[in-house]
Amino acid sequence: MEKGPFSVEWLAQSSRGGALEMPGESRPRPPGSPRNREAAESRSPGRAAVTAGAAPGRSRTKFSAAQLQELERSFHQQRYIGAGEKRRLAAVLNLSQSQIKTWFQNRRMKFKRQTQDAR
Repeated sequence: MEKGPFSVEWLAQSSRGGALEMPGESRPRPPGSPRNREAAESRSPGRAAVTAGAAPGRSRTKFSAAQLQELERSFHQQRYIGAGEKRRLAAVLNLSQSQIKTWFQNRRMKFKRQTQDAR
């Protein structure tokens, strides 16, 4: 029996991930195959840091005393920051809006831990 694209054998193998190729056709490699994985790792500049044990992404932001003072002042006025205040603080403190947002999230968690410990 011929193993064409609609034969029982071909369907059984294709459902197991081992589809038979038609003569003259070449199947593209799946994204996770070893050859493609090695090629992707060699093209990705941040990949070497991940395999070396370093955390990927942005480095930790060191806030100056003046930045912290302004962030704390704003936090004591209002624990949740609005879009306008976030833009204002980002411009005044020379930080990104995502850094401001993250600082407020972290500060709320610190506040929550402090109030729970006080009980």
